[in-house]
Amino acid sequence: MDVKDSSIASTPKTAIFFRAYYKYKVNMDFLSRWRWELCSPLAGLLLTFAFSPFNYSYLAVASLVFVFLSWLGTSPVRVALRGYLYGLGLFGSGISWVYISIHDYGGAPIVGSLLLTILVVCFWALFPALTGYLSVKIAGKKNKNKLIWLIPFVWILVEYFRGYWLLNGFPWLQIAYTQLGTPLQGFVPVMGVYGTGFLLAITASLIAAGCIRNIKYLNVGMIITLLWGAGAYIQTIKWTEPIAEAITVALIQGNVAQDKKWLPEYRIKTLVDYQQMTVQNWGSDVIIWPETAIPAYLSQVKAFYLDPLSAKAKAHNTDLIVSLPATGRKNEYFNTVLTLGNHEGRYDKNHLLPFGEYLPLQPLSGFVLNLLNIRLGNFTSGGNDQKLLQAGGYPFATSICYEDAFGNEAIRGLPKAAYLVNVTNDAWFGDSLEPHQHMQLAQMRALETGRYMLRATNTGVTAIVAPDGAIVKKAPMFKKTVLTGHFFPMGGMTPYARLGDNIISAILGFFLLVLIMWKNNTDES
Repeated sequence: MDVKDSSIASTPKTAIFFRAYYKYKVNMDFLSRWRWELCSPLAGLLLTFAFSPFNYSYLAVASLVFVFLSWLGTSPVRVALRGYLYGLGLFGSGISWVYISIHDYGGAPIVGSLLLTILVVCFWALFPALTGYLSVKIAGKKNKNKLIWLIPFVWILVEYFRGYWLLNGFPWLQIAYTQLGTPLQGFVPVMGVYGTGFLLAITASLIAAGCIRNIKYLNVGMIITLLWGAGAYIQTIKWTEPIAEAITVALIQGNVAQDKKWLPEYRIKTLVDYQQMTVQNWGSDVIIWPETAIPAYLSQVKAFYLDPLSAKAKAHNTDLIVSLPATGRKNEYFNTVLTLGNHEGRYDKNHLLPFGEYLPLQPLSGFVLNLLNIRLGNFTSGGNDQKLLQAGGYPFATSICYEDAFGNEAIRGLPKAAYLVNVTNDAWFGDSLEPHQHMQLAQMRALETGRYMLRATNTGVTAIVAPDGAIVKKAPMFKKTVLTGHFFPMGGMTPYARLGDNIISAILGFFLLVLIMWKNNTDES
């Protein structure tokens, strides 16, 4: 019966009912057609809650299962849209701290900060879209069976490209970091971030395959139990071992406000505070200051401040690790770590932060930032061939801030390095998600290498991390304090430290190629 022609619909009440019903039906049809798109940002948001500080690790599985299912049986363009919306939910929530850095502490205007933050989020959201698009293009939208097993390979290889190669690498919010504290953590010393992330993605594919009846639920449960059970067992294996007695350490957290740190009138107070906290801990074997704890260039403070400190450290048989900016020839600027006391040495930051310590995509990036009235640093890399620094009688692998996000950087000094040191300044991001996410990165480096990680920060999270990735001790955030404890110099090599991310990713790439060839052969037959 046609509603418009019906005599029943001629009465006012009946007409209202049919109009409401028609509107409801249209809305339901819209929701039915676009339900995946509407829910994709929420699924991306769900993945953010799997990272620190929330640490709902198993939400990562649910989030991935949703996005994998949403990519089945539709066109590459529609899949890319769903992946992009998923990425907006993930990066829009997970790296919202970009705004705090640019506006609150970078001094940029509100409009410019918002525009740049939106631009950053929109850019990184392209990568889940790229993953879905490539997966469907390779497998074909009608071939669900192939697609569901191919997605994990493409996902991780896109993560690898994003994490290491594009714009000097941005490995934030890679899925493996959600698995600290779960059975899959056992695979980290064996396969690193990308291998472990692949196993997490395979877990999601198994569940998704069960949902589309590609594999029986009983088989799904058995395979996941075996996989995760193997991870739990591997955690009992000790890949490295102590090679000496415990070494005492003092990690100094200055809690210097970022907006005051570089003011000339505040500089003397900062220098005095760090000196006093150091003097109170001369009994420690190693004392570590955070990134650029000294708000002055090396040439400005060496004679009157650092040389006397080095002499006192040597007299107390203590090794002091400090950080500050330094200048070089031809107007070069370096982000530097120095060891003072028994073993004097210098390390200049190697892996620089794009758009923070240098500007890629010149001259476009410089033009945009100048237009938005945003001023950033221009540092020089120290290079890959720097000698290991030494403190407490043993060499250690140094990372400054963002460098602890890269597994290949940490293993470069192995097996000589007996422990890891990371100095950072997360005051740029205030009381946001970033300091907690950054701490996860440091934990992963300790787990991958089987070494203690000593992490000194300006405002937190300052911590001592054990070789199994667990936080042994940490300081409260946003408090001037000294975290004291001990650690053991470690010897030996994990399987991951022998392989590295490049080889593991190459192996995954090889199996992806096998899957592609298998698809082509199937299509031809």
